[in-house]
Amino acid sequence: MSAVPSELPFVSIAKPLIGDAEKAAVMAVLESGMLAQGKRVAEFEARFAELCQVKHAVAVASGTAALWLIMMAHDIGPGDEVITTPFSFIASSNCILYVGATPVFVDIEPDTCLIDARGVEAKITERTRAILPVHLYGQPCDLAPLLELAERHNLVLVEDACQAHGATYRGQPAGSFGVGAFSFYPTKNMTTGEGGIVTTNDENLAERMRVLRNHGQTERYRHDVLGYHFRSTDLQAAIGLAQLDRLAEWNAQRVANAAYLSERLRGVQTPVVREDRTHVFHQYTIRVPDGKRDALQAHLRERNIGTAIHYPLPIHQQPLYQSLGFKDDLPHAQAAAQTVLSLPIHPALSQADLDRMVEGVNGFMAG
Repeated sequence: MSAVPSELPFVSIAKPLIGDAEKAAVMAVLESGMLAQGKRVAEFEARFAELCQVKHAVAVASGTAALWLIMMAHDIGPGDEVITTPFSFIASSNCILYVGATPVFVDIEPDTCLIDARGVEAKITERTRAILPVHLYGQPCDLAPLLELAERHNLVLVEDACQAHGATYRGQPAGSFGVGAFSFYPTKNMTTGEGGIVTTNDENLAERMRVLRNHGQTERYRHDVLGYHFRSTDLQAAIGLAQLDRLAEWNAQRVANAAYLSERLRGVQTPVVREDRTHVFHQYTIRVPDGKRDALQAHLRERNIGTAIHYPLPIHQQPLYQSLGFKDDLPHAQAAAQTVLSLPIHPALSQADLDRMVEGVNGFMAG
């Protein structure tokens, strides 16, 4: 007798991979007695800078802190505007609000859900200070035209690469075109438990961010500017160093899992990947037509298959942003919020897990 759905093992939408290497690295830090920001953080910064092919990386407490720090380090503040996407986790635009600046939203490409670079130039004004695209789900957005616009208008290009560890655009790593921000939240392609990092080739910018992340200290107990407690720890860095050793392997498995699903799923739009990009599939997000998304999600839940909606409400339609007076009509972002559904894609999936997802989706869509 075949198993009924409730007896099948649960397939989680995400699964942090923590093994013996991470445990040993943490124990070594605990035994050293140096738990806060120390030599492990410096080593992790050097390794991550190497991954992104940049000169500097500045480790911080979260991906949100990384974005916020970038805003402050560029003196972006009240009266300034930052062009960004409405279809992302809310931290992408909240970091603009944190410094008193104004997010200006540009609609997304209808197939990739990435910011539509063709709509950015029309939103540039004399108040614009930066462009902040998001490499959503693990695929870099179209950076060449954004970089050209940034250079022509003397704007900061801020890459929100919080979902794109190891992704590339035209052979160059995400986070190396402008100033990059990465997150190490547990569901990401690699984790430090919590944490984030900024990547840059600008030595002066990197030094300013190191000062700002540590209470404005230029030397011990000398505080030259107003700073913040955005530091990372050696415990986080120890985990991150172990995770970096396996990032390429894990990304390759995500790509292989995505290829398997895309070849077999029917009745839904599978992720669109541009030919000049490497997509590392932080999320594998399909589009479900004809108002069937929520019913498909319920169908998969009944079969012990976890899913998630990234994201159910565009940022400009969030209650916070409505209360601030945002009235944008961004039809592609609004349509995406009604049709996107993320399926499990993490490296811990078994062949049976993948086949169950295919069977669950195809069975429902053919019904």
